[in-house]
Amino acid sequence: MALLCLLGLLWTLRHVLGIVYLSGLFAVILNPVVMRISGLRFRGKHLSKTVSLAVLLLGLLFALGLFFWLGLPPVLRDFRNFLADAPSRLPAITAKLHKIPMADKVGLNDLSARLENGAGAAAAYVFTALPALAEHLLDLLTALILTVYFILEGQEVYEFFLSLVIPASRNRLANTLQIAEERVSHWLIGQLALMACVAAYSLIVFRVLNVRYFLLLGVLMGLTNIIPIAGNLITMLLVVLIAAADTWTKAGLVMAAYFIYVQIENAVLTPRIMKSSVDLMGITVLIALLCGTAISGIPGALVAVPTAAVVVVFANEYLVQHEDPERLSILD
Repeated sequence: MALLCLLGLLWTLRHVLGIVYLSGLFAVILNPVVMRISGLRFRGKHLSKTVSLAVLLLGLLFALGLFFWLGLPPVLRDFRNFLADAPSRLPAITAKLHKIPMADKVGLNDLSARLENGAGAAAAYVFTALPALAEHLLDLLTALILTVYFILEGQEVYEFFLSLVIPASRNRLANTLQIAEERVSHWLIGQLALMACVAAYSLIVFRVLNVRYFLLLGVLMGLTNIIPIAGNLITMLLVVLIAAADTWTKAGLVMAAYFIYVQIENAVLTPRIMKSSVDLMGITVLIALLCGTAISGIPGALVAVPTAAVVVVFANEYLVQHEDPERLSILD
């Protein structure tokens, strides 16, 4: 009975627990950066953790401000042009979708009907989604504040958590948590590098192919890459539709360019950037994305891969039955 009550309480608090988990995850990612900053000397003294965190936050704010000042205006210009041109260009896209052989068999006619009514539906959706957007922004602010507290007081929380474990198992758990922390930190660095690569590649290709709104679409390709596989596929569907409004040849070239990039990313970029930091099989990533999306939508998808990396670390330590090397030497 007590277990059922506990499970019911956790389910009721699942939204709050999700914010706490997300904050703890980002604290784990950012804490090594704070520790490196605190290792710097200023007038012969090391910076305190509070000052180091303030330096990091100011650096992030400066980078965001620089982006909003230099990078965002052309992207917003493309976005305004896209919204202005959408009503006049949607009929051309839907007409070409109708001409595809067997379009009705694969549901493209239904897609074209949705696109025809897309402008008004999109405007209504944006208006009705404003309260939810405000709620998400509040959740983001709450997560940011919790992240700051986790970084500043994380050592105390960590020691308290370890104190709940019997002394004989503490060292093993501490080592496992250290490996998990390194995996998550390396994942973020590698993911940011992959996002920069796909954004730069997309901007160049879309500009060369003269795809409309290439700045907006290139930035979207970079941002959505944080959701492995699914993020870029959804954005590419939008890019192909916009290119198809001009010619099918341009749409085909866009798809071919994306296919080439996927091969390069899988064969060169991912192995070299990620190396063995995350060490997840493709099927594990897909299952993690499905579970994360089902549990918490887009936020769940964002943390699905690093969460899967942590789960794999603990499973490898506590569940996987490793062969006894002494027994193997006897058998040999």
